[in-house]
Amino acid sequence: MKHSSVLEVRDVSVRFGGLTALSAVSLTVPPRQVVGVIGPNGAGKTTLLNVLCGFIRPDEGQVLIDGRHYRDLRPHRLAGLGIARTLQGVGLFGGLTAIENVMTGANCRAGAGFWSALLGLPRSGRDERRLRQEARQALDRVGAAGVADTRPGELPYGMRKRVALARALVAQPKILLLDEPASGLAEDELNELGGLIRELAAETSLVIVEHHMDLMMSVCDSLVVLDFGKVISRGSPQEVQADPAVTAAYLGASGPAGE
Repeated sequence: MKHSSVLEVRDVSVRFGGLTALSAVSLTVPPRQVVGVIGPNGAGKTTLLNVLCGFIRPDEGQVLIDGRHYRDLRPHRLAGLGIARTLQGVGLFGGLTAIENVMTGANCRAGAGFWSALLGLPRSGRDERRLRQEARQALDRVGAAGVADTRPGELPYGMRKRVALARALVAQPKILLLDEPASGLAEDELNELGGLIRELAAETSLVIVEHHMDLMMSVCDSLVVLDFGKVISRGSPQEVQADPAVTAAYLGASGPAGE
């Protein structure tokens, strides 16, 4: 059965002791849409992403994928559910080359031959060739094909971010979660990232947590704004930018929303 949303958060609340990090937060991610989550520092954005990634179990509320409620969502189950994510801190394996790092992102589809392919053990053959080809295509898509055989420690930060994105893409996810994808990128790299995000939206759904407002306004179909763990605004980028509640949350005065 087809559902109008691939991912839905219903009235999710998270408490840490006496602190309420999220309070009855809801959002809907339609197929092939880019949904952004923004808000001032401490608004609850990272907590919400951690709920979606299975790092945090909500005290109340539900997370639904294709209309099904998953009570025990955990990070190791994400790939099997068609969800991939990038981490704010890149998270690449220093001992592997860029292409080998990307190959690790395909392990949900690789079968028994994956680790033998990665480690160069016997009987890797066809699996290894297929995985390397898919990984190389993912690197090429993000403009990193030229560093396939380079280890992350030898790459500039912006290029490491590209490799991390390629690792997420090689799993062919139906939902892609991006945590601060623009952090540490130069202006020209931001433009390339924006174009790539819109290209990806033709085939997958994306949820982006990001501080770079210009990027979010240009790539997102809709935005959810958090402040002190609550949703204070939602809508198109234009609607959110014009919302006085958003201006107050960011600036405490009149003016365009931003940081």
